[in-house]
Amino acid sequence: MVNKNYISILITNYNKEKFLNKSLKGVCNQNFKNYEIILFDDCSNDNSIKIIKKFNKIKLITNSFKKKKSGPLNQINGIIECFKKSKGNIICLLDADDYFKNNKLNVIDNFFKNNKKLNCLFDMPIHESGQFKLKHKSTNYSIWQTIFPTSCISIRRNFFISFLENINKNNYSSLEIDARLHIFSKFYMNEGHILNRKITRYNYDQNGITSSIRKFSKIWWIRRSEAFSYLKIIMKKKRLTFVPSLDYYLTSLLTFMIK
Repeated sequence: MVNKNYISILITNYNKEKFLNKSLKGVCNQNFKNYEIILFDDCSNDNSIKIIKKFNKIKLITNSFKKKKSGPLNQINGIIECFKKSKGNIICLLDADDYFKNNKLNVIDNFFKNNKKLNCLFDMPIHESGQFKLKHKSTNYSIWQTIFPTSCISIRRNFFISFLENINKNNYSSLEIDARLHIFSKFYMNEGHILNRKITRYNYDQNGITSSIRKFSKIWWIRRSEAFSYLKIIMKKKRLTFVPSLDYYLTSLLTFMIK
């Protein structure tokens, strides 16, 4: 049963033992108490399970199916499995290598209570490499403004249900959930508020989903192509006209050439 005054933190993990202890301490020591933590472990073969079981607050789900070859699709599957077990009206996503500041849930709760018509919130990440920069594009049809990390996304439950109905969870093997949520919130729901508060620490994991993707590499162009394809589907469902840009044509051409 859904609890209107409850927050559900959905965590996905695969071999993040290096970060897990600090990450889980951060979510277990929030100064906001009306919440649950649900963690999906995707066949980790390090000490992840041993670390997770030290935290009594965490509801652990272990993957009982064979892993797909795609990190982004594995992550999406894990988040969906967590969501099925959740009961919060507000959903906060968290990658197992990132950390929440201990006031994050209190800030998120207050925001949604004071902004009842808003459904999707992006908070500013703290990043070890320095300042996180917002990218602004002149056209409303650009998908490459700012993609906020998964751990900086908080959404109302009904919004997330609508998103899952349009996620195409088995397609676009290189397109992560954060990019999909950005596209869906902007072009389908026409919203996505940015909270200028640094309440999430984003970490770079050299073994993470996107760490091996170099700019202008083959997979980099394929991911951009998948983002455009997903955008076209979302806009079609919304009965909006997709306006091809130079970026779109270049991406389509190069993707065709390298496949």
